[in-house]
Amino acid sequence: MRLVKRTDRFKGQALAIPALAVLFAFGAGALILLLFGVNPLSAYWAMAKGAFGSGYLASEVLVKAAPMTLTGLAVALGVTMLLWNIGCEGQLVMGAVFAAGVGLFGSAYLPDWAMLPAAAGAGALGGALWAMGPALLKAGFRVNEILTTLLLNYVAVILMEHLYFGPWRNPQGLGFPGTAAIADSAMLPRFFGTRIHLGLFLALTIALMLGALLRHSKWGFQLRVAGLGPKAARYAAIPVKRRTLEVMAASGALAGLAGMGEICGLQHRLQEGLSIGYGYDGIIVAFLARLNPLAVPVAAVFLSAVTIGAERLQTSLGLPSSIELVLKGCLVFGYLAGEGATRWRLHFGGQTTPAMAAEGGHAE
Repeated sequence: MRLVKRTDRFKGQALAIPALAVLFAFGAGALILLLFGVNPLSAYWAMAKGAFGSGYLASEVLVKAAPMTLTGLAVALGVTMLLWNIGCEGQLVMGAVFAAGVGLFGSAYLPDWAMLPAAAGAGALGGALWAMGPALLKAGFRVNEILTTLLLNYVAVILMEHLYFGPWRNPQGLGFPGTAAIADSAMLPRFFGTRIHLGLFLALTIALMLGALLRHSKWGFQLRVAGLGPKAARYAAIPVKRRTLEVMAASGALAGLAGMGEICGLQHRLQEGLSIGYGYDGIIVAFLARLNPLAVPVAAVFLSAVTIGAERLQTSLGLPSSIELVLKGCLVFGYLAGEGATRWRLHFGGQTTPAMAAEGGHAE
């Protein structure tokens, strides 16, 4: 029995793999719910009502989808060039820190009309700078970016906690850790009487622009060629080190904008509860969208609905909070299974033919 690389890709694969991931997640989730003595159909109906049972709940799905869209775009951009930015969580936090700094102290130096653009620019800068360390190590010394970006997530959270527990702590906060509220001029406007803010529309605009950039520009073409491997990049004379720095900086900036949106659009202060996993959710979003920036917002809305729906399971059916993580994990495994099934096939036979060898057959 041998594992042979497929050469016969089928039409509709871009939709089939995410669909398989969703079916696998809900199928595996159903088995787990049965172990808890819960009817899966009742549980999934409760999830649907928890996510879309009212206009307010549906708006909250979109609110959570905004940072997931930006972190999903950040991951998708990096993986296009085979750069695995696992540090979106830390870059989001640093974007929030930089944006909060402008919101707290910028009004003494900037006019009101400049506060919001300055906060957005600072958020993007904070995320980009936090990604540049791993980028320089990758470009200069070939240090694995998965490890460096992941470890910096924890450093970013510790730094943020130091600020709102220490020098930035609100002296009128009645002992609660957190900063004072940012200036009104640094707050993102909200719409429709909900918590939906301008950051959602910013994320959608960036998704459209990034999709066009990757598909129709020379820069995007070079990233896609470099994503085929080092040999392809060298053959095409692509400046890989420069593109590595550019892509990692842009990826970090996108995650930093997600942090800016959380501060300027929702929380309006730096406080505990900012780092709740949006950076890691972006990994799932990017792969459910199959790295297509135009599909990232759709995947973000779906994952946001799963997140909010799972919270309803905790309150209505008494299930543990880990059910959300279980469903997200099943989505990842479902995606990997779908990718494996479309890239490889099992061959039952005695010998490897020359054609199979050319296809990449491996003995098991």
